Amino acid sequence: MARLSTDMNDFVTMLLPGLSRSLGEQFNIFRVMHHGTHEKQLSNIFAWLLATDATHKLGDAFQRAFLARVNGQLRDDAQLPPSGYRVIQEVNTLGGEDIAGETGMDIADIVLSRSDAAVVIENYGTSDGHGHDYQRYLAHGATDGRATAVVLLCHRHEAHLQRDGWEQASIVTYADVLSDLQAHVERDGSWCRQHPDQLFFIRQMVQYFVKGPAAVDVDDQVSFIKAICETGESARYGYRPRDRVTREFAELVAEHARRQFEDSRTTLATVKDGLRRFARSVLVEQVNGAVNKGRIEKVVTKLVGQWEWCVELQRADAQPAIYLEFGPTAAVKNERVADPIHDPDYSRVFVSLRDEERGGTSRMVQTEVRLAEVIGGLSREDGRLRDAVLSLEV
Repeated sequence: MARLSTDMNDFVTMLLPGLSRSLGEQFNIFRVMHHGTHEKQLSNIFAWLLATDATHKLGDAFQRAFLARVNGQLRDDAQLPPSGYRVIQEVNTLGGEDIAGETGMDIADIVLSRSDAAVVIENYGTSDGHGHDYQRYLAHGATDGRATAVVLLCHRHEAHLQRDGWEQASIVTYADVLSDLQAHVERDGSWCRQHPDQLFFIRQMVQYFVKGPAAVDVDDQVSFIKAICETGESARYGYRPRDRVTREFAELVAEHARRQFEDSRTTLATVKDGLRRFARSVLVEQVNGAVNKGRIEKVVTKLVGQWEWCVELQRADAQPAIYLEFGPTAAVKNERVADPIHDPDYSRVFVSLRDEERGGTSRMVQTEVRLAEVIGGLSREDGRLRDAVLSLEV
């Protein structure tokens, strides 16, 4: 029997706390240094790995892994030597005629060169020639009759971006070649023991460019398994092939998460509209009938961004504004108030008082009014929000 969409929605809801922890930012040297966000930075790293005499002490291991990926996309009669290349960066691919004609430079990021073969590499985030001339790159590599290949080294392979000859280029992704490198070093126990700093650096690269955020906490993994089993999704562990099952499951979860997120924004907007209407038609009268100073003069809902989910009650006599808050805005306010609410229930409405001297919030209370009640409509006799507002003046 087909699973109901609400079942998957329940699963996504159960899974979200664990995912939020697992996907939280983890230490990585590239994140700390904001490195690897520009192609020149990455070209420096890959040129270092490709050089056979560099301080990584891997010899030609990475060069061989890279050429294996390139040769896997070439015809049998076009195969290139697996190693023995000199590494050059920032190479002008213009020929003599172009230079004589004063054509602007066309710089290849990395060129692997030997007497009988060359690999001309354009490194970019996506598989996109982004304005470079494929034929010029190819001609430069084929100088003196060398066998050659033009390669797009990239983070993401997006075939639709390849045009103007670049559809003929070989594609090597960071994930593919770094995974090959990781497999090589993990098999070489002697190298790992002798070069712990280089091993750390390579593992950081793999984590940053290949794995991304990873669920490494055992408790989170157990929570994930528990959620899978409790929601009737455990049979997926027995499906084959695993890669396809993983991809389809991720896409299904993502689609339901997207729908829930979009629907939740609609719900937040409905709560805001309900609170605004109640404040204007009922709450103002309730509060003003109970105070002699600081009467509510205006109900405003003009705030946006993280402060959007609130209704502002502007008051007379230079008294600080009071806010009816809920959801994301209440969560932000509770993190910043001097005396936060312990174990807040964000299915309820909160009320806070502005701190006119220092800015921000001076006090905050959680009400008994649930968001679902606001959506359903509060009665004119309901005095819970009134009492919460008045309690801030005590």
